[in-house]
Amino acid sequence: MSKLKDKRISRGRDKNKVLFPVAPVKSELPGTYINVLADIKEKIASARLRTVLSANTELVLLYWEIGKSILQKQTEEGWGTKVIDRLSHDLGEAFPDMKGFSPRNLKYMRSFAEAWLDRSVVQRVVAQIPWRSNLALLDKLKSIEERLWYAERTLEFGWSQPVLIFQIESRLHERTGKAVTNFQTTLPPADSDMATQIFKDPYVFDFLGTADFRRETELEQQLILLRQFMFYVILNDQRE
Repeated sequence: MSKLKDKRISRGRDKNKVLFPVAPVKSELPGTYINVLADIKEKIASARLRTVLSANTELVLLYWEIGKSILQKQTEEGWGTKVIDRLSHDLGEAFPDMKGFSPRNLKYMRSFAEAWLDRSVVQRVVAQIPWRSNLALLDKLKSIEERLWYAERTLEFGWSQPVLIFQIESRLHERTGKAVTNFQTTLPPADSDMATQIFKDPYVFDFLGTADFRRETELEQQLILLRQFMFYVILNDQRE
């Protein structure tokens, strides 16, 4: 028993009488460990991506529903800018953690619902890509066929918004053919630009109510940088 304890201590570091074990070297592990580790890492990455994409889908569908309600009321009752501004104010008060209810974004939701009248298409494709990418489709394209083509390619290849805009402006669909195919892909590549973007998407974080934690972490990082800078200044002053 004492030998085992000594072995653990030799592999760890002692801080204030608390042992922090150090992982054994891989050469001491079974030969199958590397494959198992790779498989688990892939499962974790896929699960994380599915989770954040699911939140993104719910967010975009919510924006579509809001836009549909605004569009309907504008048609039936002639809702104008004043009503949109008031709606933005009231939603902001009701959900202070969510920053997506600006008058400008509410108008985008209305345009989004007008551009995609079929909810099944929204759910199947465009709700699977980030909101900012959807805004690029609205701003850059007029044809629903072209919007759908680029939305499908965005999801298939994991384009970020800047890449999507570049592909649209370079008229990619004209060079490759813009016919809509039987699109089957449901997840972008885990290491794609889109996956990286969506993990940092402020709309998704606000929707999940985790923005405060994110901002607190960013504040802590800024304070650390400030302390480092002050230490550097003091050190230079002492040297002079």
